[in-house]
Order: sequence, then structure tokens, then C-alpha cells
Amino acid sequence: MAAEKKIPMKDISITKLCLNICVGESGDRLTRASKVLEQLSGQEPCFSKARFTVRSFGIRRNEKISCWCTVRGAKAEEILERGLKVKEYELWKGCFSDEGNFGFGIDEHIDLGIKYDPGIGIYGMDFYVVLGRPGYRVRYRRSRKTRIGTKHKVSKEEAQKWFQTKFDGILTNKKQ
Repeated sequence: MAAEKKIPMKDISITKLCLNICVGESGDRLTRASKVLEQLSGQEPCFSKARFTVRSFGIRRNEKISCWCTVRGAKAEEILERGLKVKEYELWKGCFSDEGNFGFGIDEHIDLGIKYDPGIGIYGMDFYVVLGRPGYRVRYRRSRKTRIGTKHKVSKEEAQKWFQTKFDGILTNKKQ
């Protein structure tokens, strides 16, 4: 064969980017963290509640302790680019799951280019990226749901290769 054909159904893309800030308590700190997510994503974040009481952490069951939002499309790529710039495009191999998704965390949100506000403070956040291919909709649609074949799923190795080619990323064996 002269050249390998590029199969458009095998193209990997970002399905969604999940941003999470876990404060560990409700009240003023949580509302300030939600303002950070709102500035970053441009959408109103949702809140998560504690599943059970942990006295050593000082949290009660059903108390709001974290905020998160899901970003899709071009906005997700732009925020991910800013997050990877903070990490210097270097991720640990353990950041990648077997299903081809990956996640990482940053310590300070001001590294993303958001101006520091003394009234808000500094928060760390988690990024989690879900990768997919064209045709993944059949798994989630309302009617006629069906499974995705094993050869069409994104594997850990394919996700790592996509990260290296798309962002010129570096994979390390050591945790940072």
C-alpha cells in the first residue's frame, strides 16, 4: 500500500472537561470557589454534598463541600490548554485511566491567568478530561442504546499518544 488512509471515525477528540474544586466545608469559602469556576468557565457551577459525616474533617452528611462544572467544545480545549501550560505539558503516566481518560490537578487557580482577588483567595482545582470518538453517541442516546466495540474504544495507550501529539506533551514515570 502506498499510504495509510486516515479513518475519520478513529479521530480522538475531547468529549468534555470536568473542573472540580473541593473545599471541604460549606459557607463563604465554597461560594468564593464557585466564583472562581464561574470566572474560568463562564457558566454557573453545581455543588456536591458530603455522602456521610466525617467528624475528623468536620463535615456533616448532605453538607455542600465542593463545586464543579462540565465544559464542552472549544471552551474545553482552551481551558485544558491553560491547565496544561501550568503543568508545563508534563503528566505522569498514572494520570491516564484504562478507558482513555486522564486527569490532573493544579495548586493555584491564578496560574491559569485569572487575576488574583484578595476577597476570593487562592484555590486549587482538578481537571478531568473525557476523550471520545465519533459514534460514541450510540452509548448514551435515549432510544436504541447499544454498546461500543472494543476496537472503537479509546485505550490508555491511544490517549497517551493523542496527548503527546496534540499538545507535544511529555509523559513521566515519576509522580510530581
